[in-house]
Amino acid sequence: MSLLVSFLDAQLVIGGVPILWREIVGNVFGLAAAIGGMRRVVWAWPVGIVGNLTLLTVFLGGVFHTPQDVDLYGQAGRQVMFLAVGVYGWWQWSRTRRANAAVAAAAAASGAVADAPAVRPHWATGRQRAGLVAGMLVGTLVFGWIFAQLGSWGPWADAWIFTGSVLATYGMARGWTEFWLLWIGVDIVGVPLLLKAGYYPSAVLYLVYAAFVIWGFVVWWRVDLAERAEALRGEGLPAERSVGAVSG
Repeated sequence: MSLLVSFLDAQLVIGGVPILWREIVGNVFGLAAAIGGMRRVVWAWPVGIVGNLTLLTVFLGGVFHTPQDVDLYGQAGRQVMFLAVGVYGWWQWSRTRRANAAVAAAAAASGAVADAPAVRPHWATGRQRAGLVAGMLVGTLVFGWIFAQLGSWGPWADAWIFTGSVLATYGMARGWTEFWLLWIGVDIVGVPLLLKAGYYPSAVLYLVYAAFVIWGFVVWWRVDLAERAEALRGEGLPAERSVGAVSG
């Protein structure tokens, strides 16, 4: 118990500003989960869950008496939602990986099973995209009002971040390439909010995320193009035609 208390209370002072070690640790786990998501490996989800539990105590600054002493209910609430969506994503990717491993094993039993991806990146349908847009707008309005009633600091920006984070995590679980774009929208609002609230490690990590999600978006997009081209070639189309069909 004393070790846990020491971890919860441990601080690092940078430029005269006290920063909780658990805020740094939680964000490191979050970054590791994002890297795992880009690589499409199942361990991304449990790693992310550990980071969510850690950051939950950080963003309830008034409750846990952090150096900032500011409650960001949207930031805290999204950690709770991440836990729920993370469990779903963990299950979804594990199931998909097992199915992909079975296909790879049937094709070649020479180690392909270990490299079977947990999800195949693909674009959402028009209907699914419309659902994401509607969910972003409605969620921001509803949660903005709720957070304002609860006395959250910066409720509307917090609501945008909360809604976008939940939808992006759900999109990641479904394998939609658009989830990276949702993260960019979250980062654009999240950096100024966290800087003003004094959560500097989280704000810095949001900047790192901004560059990382662009990279991740390109990686998933290329994987999608390559796999679609391969599928077309498997149907007997010439390589030139398959590439043109994919890019069109």
